[in-house]
Amino acid sequence: MLVSIQGIKGSYHHDVACALYGQEVSILECLSFDKMAESIFNSEAQVGIMAIENSIAGSIIPNYTIIDKLNLKIIGEYYININHNLLAYEGVKISNIEKISSHPMALLQCKDYLKKTNKIIIEDVDTAHVAKLISEKKLKNVAAIASISASKIYGLDILERNIQSVDYNQTRFVIISKKVDQKTKKKANKASIKFVLSHRNGSLAKVLNIISDYDINLTKIQSVPIIESPWKYSFFADLTFPSLKNYKKCFSDLLSVSEELKEFGLYNNFKK
Repeated sequence: MLVSIQGIKGSYHHDVACALYGQEVSILECLSFDKMAESIFNSEAQVGIMAIENSIAGSIIPNYTIIDKLNLKIIGEYYININHNLLAYEGVKISNIEKISSHPMALLQCKDYLKKTNKIIIEDVDTAHVAKLISEKKLKNVAAIASISASKIYGLDILERNIQSVDYNQTRFVIISKKVDQKTKKKANKASIKFVLSHRNGSLAKVLNIISDYDINLTKIQSVPIIESPWKYSFFADLTFPSLKNYKKCFSDLLSVSEELKEFGLYNNFKK
């Protein structure tokens, strides 16, 4: 199996791929979420790993739109604790560091630590990409915020450990594919859907009441602007349910109160 990830080996996406498919998993490295999703759409890889939300920084809203636009399916999810570390070239001290670079989400998750420094902060396409550049170009004035696995792969020293703003820092990743395995659907207890509502009073309340009536738990709801229709929104929701039969009845009822309703996937809820 070839697994597509956003980032390169040593990134947190790589950590998830290894956790799910083993340390020897074949990786297709992509330096953007768009490229990663396109690789699945074009059948270059069988599945992709995509970060979708973080317990500190919140949702990665553009990723919902990417999944929707390419009509990809969510076939699973995985949560990992994100422990950010400050990495530097071997032998370099913190006093030598002038710049700190990482992916924007990692920088956001470490903003309290970064506020205390007088370093120049630079955004990059990936946490591990910075680590690789430091190693290859022997950069002694730049530090990366990245994982412990990145420090091992690229031979960097760890100057500071666990620099995220809070100790409990989890990221939820979804596994995406072009197809949904029917066996997986039959055993599913979680669904990801999208619905679009009219501007009538109480339209969202009707949706929430239907979900509640079927004893279904709304674990997440996220509004995303519809670019073609200013001030109109799509709602992306995650639902966990006691039985597939309940969910299917709920979905059928939601059709009657939604202008548009789409299912992204049925899969098993990951136990955190």
